[in-house]
Amino acid sequence: MSKPLILVTNDDGVTAPGIQALTEVAKEFGDVVVVAPDKPQSGMGHAITINATLRVQELKSKNDVPVYSTTGTPVDCVKLAVNEILDRKPDLILSGINHGTNASINVIYSGTMSAAIEGCLEGIPSIGFSLTNHSIDADFTSAKHYAKKIVPQILENGLEKGVCLNVNIPDMGINEIAGIRVCRQANANWIEEFDRREDPSGRPYYWLTGHFENYDEKDDTDISALEQNYVSIVPVQYDLTAYSSLKKLSKLDF
Repeated sequence: MSKPLILVTNDDGVTAPGIQALTEVAKEFGDVVVVAPDKPQSGMGHAITINATLRVQELKSKNDVPVYSTTGTPVDCVKLAVNEILDRKPDLILSGINHGTNASINVIYSGTMSAAIEGCLEGIPSIGFSLTNHSIDADFTSAKHYAKKIVPQILENGLEKGVCLNVNIPDMGINEIAGIRVCRQANANWIEEFDRREDPSGRPYYWLTGHFENYDEKDDTDISALEQNYVSIVPVQYDLTAYSSLKKLSKLDF
């Protein structure tokens, strides 16, 4: 039988150290193809390109792994890979390893997780990996170690239809990490602020700033797990229906 086909993508760009680390992990478990943006696409969420052309460039293979860069978003990368680049549907999609956390509400904005969710929409088991360190020089040793524990389990057991995984790894040594915890997304949010400035012509422009606030004091969340030095795994679904509100809304006289 042929090896599993694993698609690797990200939102930090095809040359980011995180995707190189994830590719090394994926190679241990199957045949790997990398399709990733040609430049950073952080914070793109589930954006797709509809008002511009999409271009794909095949780069020099690294360690016998075909590598393609695209001008599109992380979601574009998955769509192009599945529909145009690969000769068969991948058995697994891995996105990351992101430079920076995607815990809690960050999953909404994350290009890393949107690529995983797009894989989920295609019916492909998908995992987004993130390390809680934004630096380009981040050490991915621990992230690789735990990815090697998670990837074979999903290859063997699969995931429920409509579900992908959001995995966040603390930025610390392997021996400092307490283990893995399956948990829920914390109730937290970004409190946005805008730094207003003026250009030389006197016209205003803005830089988005702000701070992160965790409103969730319970112990079963991804934020809590990371604070306690655990790798957090949150099962994520793309069905955004608020089922608890259906009955109440159906009684209203619209």
